[in-house]
Amino acid sequence: MTLIARTRARGVETLTLDSPHNRNALSAALVGELADALTKAGKDDGVRAVLLTHSGTTFSAGADLRDPPDPDALVALLRQIVELPRPVVARVTGHVRAGGLGLLAACDVAAASTGSTFAFTEVRIGVAPAVISLTLLPRTDPRALARYYLTGERFDAAEAARIGLVTAAGDDVDAVLEPVLDGVRRASPQGLAETKRLLTARVLEVFDRDADGLTALSARLFSSPQAREGMTAFLERRDPEWVV
Repeated sequence: MTLIARTRARGVETLTLDSPHNRNALSAALVGELADALTKAGKDDGVRAVLLTHSGTTFSAGADLRDPPDPDALVALLRQIVELPRPVVARVTGHVRAGGLGLLAACDVAAASTGSTFAFTEVRIGVAPAVISLTLLPRTDPRALARYYLTGERFDAAEAARIGLVTAAGDDVDAVLEPVLDGVRRASPQGLAETKRLLTARVLEVFDRDADGLTALSARLFSSPQAREGMTAFLERRDPEWVV
């Protein structure tokens, strides 16, 4: 079963997360397929930009608890998006949770429909948004992240735009993205690649400095007793034992 659908129109390669049965959760298989598709797009001179979108009502529900990706593979995927010599634009018309937010923050531009919702749910299952902080911390308002990281609250697309998680939000996400895609189609490949290099330099400094430590933290937390209880409670649709 293919988990990433690929189409192209006027130089824009659309990669669609197409695993609606598990709300496009970041399984080992989906992470691998997406990495392969990005590699091909990055080497193809006919691709001016990549549009990352989704099928179903959820952009991504975060890590697949039944088939989680290796933390190193997730780090590599996020870095690949940041380093890709083509702009990567996210198109969201649904919900984004946990690890899916790291994927969103890795993109150069992101637009969301007004009905989209967002939440960092890691604390509710006994872990932390460790690896995804590599892309989130350099690009998102720190006071807002403190609130939403610590509480797991759900917030809307207008708030996501206010705190810098997405670039813009609107009722018609395609209308929001129309001038963005028109702009990259008019730009030279060299201009795009070198401008993206300027924009992502500080994000890549965070990867170089923090990736190993955050990967180790993620592995330690996911193997902990509290995480096992949290994930079991989530799969059983009940509150974990620490809820008061």
